Amino acid sequence: MNAPLQYIREHAEELRAEARPSDRLGRLTDKSVEIIRASEGMKILHSKDHGGFEGHPNDFFDWVVEVGRHHPSAGWVAGVVGIHPWELGIWGPQAEDDVYGAKGERAEDWVSSPYAPFGRLVPTEGGYRFTGRWPFATGSDHVEWSILGGMIAGDDGEALMPPTVVHVLVPMSDIEIIPESWNVMGLAGTGSNDITVDAFVPEHRVLVADDVRANVYTDRHRPDNPLFHMQFGLMFPFAISAGTFGIARGAVDAAYAHIAKRVSTQGTASKTDPFTMEALARAESDVEAGIAHLRQLVATHFDRVSEGRGHISIEDRLRFRIDQVRATDRAVTAVGDLYRLMGSSAIQQASPLEPYWRDLQVAASHVCNVREICYTAWGAHLFGGQVPPSALY
Repeated sequence: MNAPLQYIREHAEELRAEARPSDRLGRLTDKSVEIIRASEGMKILHSKDHGGFEGHPNDFFDWVVEVGRHHPSAGWVAGVVGIHPWELGIWGPQAEDDVYGAKGERAEDWVSSPYAPFGRLVPTEGGYRFTGRWPFATGSDHVEWSILGGMIAGDDGEALMPPTVVHVLVPMSDIEIIPESWNVMGLAGTGSNDITVDAFVPEHRVLVADDVRANVYTDRHRPDNPLFHMQFGLMFPFAISAGTFGIARGAVDAAYAHIAKRVSTQGTASKTDPFTMEALARAESDVEAGIAHLRQLVATHFDRVSEGRGHISIEDRLRFRIDQVRATDRAVTAVGDLYRLMGSSAIQQASPLEPYWRDLQVAASHVCNVREICYTAWGAHLFGGQVPPSALY
């Protein structure tokens, strides 16, 4: 068992106690952050030469799932923020030095992201003037840097056509968090507020998004490191699924506890009701099957790049995406069917089931969990049509 996972299991009760306070606060509590930092799970995909572990992607997945099982918002932050050390590993040494220090002396620092290309970069001497506003800056109250999406613009600030979408690395000292801009029905504790930027960005902190997806920077900066040959379009959806499956597993746990005590208004004990038992078994099986499926897919791809058998192809990436969204969708659907049988007491805000259901609906709405994009892209690929870039993230 990996050490970060073991740490979370040993502190599960403490972490669980912080879930509702985080939701009320609209961001993770300090205690939640303390537990996550102490587990060192954010270092699993972090390069060794800058203070990380360079672990197996499935070690990261297991850690995120376990965090989310006990504290959904913390699991979501763990997945979203924890994947960014992987991208920093392909960014280039100068950018990694900026964030973590040349010898990893700031390896504990966190990096958030809204990748939507809402920013505009106007070229200037040595770099760009970068401006914009972004929603969904998950975990931004607790990070030191953020990766923001943008487009190269002309002197008038309008995006040049055809568009050049970029990822931009910005310190939080140049970012303003818009207070009370995160008002949602679920995952309230992630603190995914809006942020704004108006700052100078040097050239080395800007990556072209298409080149990130095509492994151009990996080949340039990490040509012999298998971890960093795992495609961005695979790794980021993988992290989102990890956060989602953590919530789903926690939802099944909560349902077990509820069923053990529940007696209906007709006097029927839920644990003797065959319909409830069927829904419970299906939910647990679909959640665990989805987890096993994703872990197997990632292990297969990681083995391939570790053995030097070439890049992960577009076809492989698309196949991963349809399997990933299908696995996630089965789990979300099965948990929803189970919760329909939990009775009216389950909808009370005091019920331990209620927040898991809400958080799962919000997690399922993330673009990386939207099935239709991936299914139609797979069909287009099979029959010679155009594959939308959004399917490859």
